[in-house]
Amino acid sequence: MTANLGNTDRILRSVLGLLFLLAPLAILPPIWSNGFYAYGSMAVGLVLIATAFFRFCPLYRVFGMSSCKI
Repeated sequence: MTANLGNTDRILRSVLGLLFLLAPLAILPPIWSNGFYAYGSMAVGLVLIATAFFRFCPLYRVFGMSSCKI
């Protein structure tokens, strides 16, 4: 796995991942009261955090993209 995420992309993914992961736990908007949306949001958050941690996005590889400067 070659790194294909730059620092800005990693920070953005980490912040969005945490928001998606923690939003259903806060139960502020009523949309999170539905289990499907709550677990779906948490799954998306975990994927975003994992891609930021590993510095690799499989979709970037498929489309030949990279935000990494190296």
